[in-house]
Amino acid sequence: MRPWPSRPRIGWPRIGLRHSLLIVALLASVRCLAATADLDGVQLPRTISADGKTLYLNGIGLRTYSLFGIHIYVAGLYLEHRSTDANAVMQSPEIKLLRIQFVHNVSASAARNAWRTGLENNCRAPCRLDPADVARFLAEVPDMHVGERYSILFTQQGATVTADTTPLGTISKPQFVSLMLATFLGAVPASAKLKAGLLQGHD
Repeated sequence: MRPWPSRPRIGWPRIGLRHSLLIVALLASVRCLAATADLDGVQLPRTISADGKTLYLNGIGLRTYSLFGIHIYVAGLYLEHRSTDANAVMQSPEIKLLRIQFVHNVSASAARNAWRTGLENNCRAPCRLDPADVARFLAEVPDMHVGERYSILFTQQGATVTADTTPLGTISKPQFVSLMLATFLGAVPASAKLKAGLLQGHD
């Protein structure tokens, strides 16, 4: 068999160290962008590790307020297995994570009213919330500031609320935990548009 003819060597231009570093930086930024989802200037990772599991971004949405559409926060829903079915997500025993970043300041009073309304709207008979449980929960809700990140991790042990990297506490009562998730995904969500965004079933 005749050997393949030698191919002419391509004269690649010489690249200096500074140019090499610039190319590496650009490639790294491309990988970073590919690994995140962006909405309203907020970037969320497409995958996240929580409680020993890898969770996948199921959807991302924007919470707005009033007829003026004031942007309040961006939220992402992470699941072990993506889904577009709200009931299936809420009833699943798998780990779920809501990650929220505020793009507008919200007073503790306004945040507590929003939680109270969401819990009450989704607690239909025979559901009954213990007023003492609601009062204890609302008392822990702080002022929210632009740039602050909150997460709610739902496991079979309850719902753990974290501010940035600081755990604020865990709610263990199953009914209360279910209603917390229902304020985002239930029959009467705080925002139908946000619910639709969280249930896209993809990132």
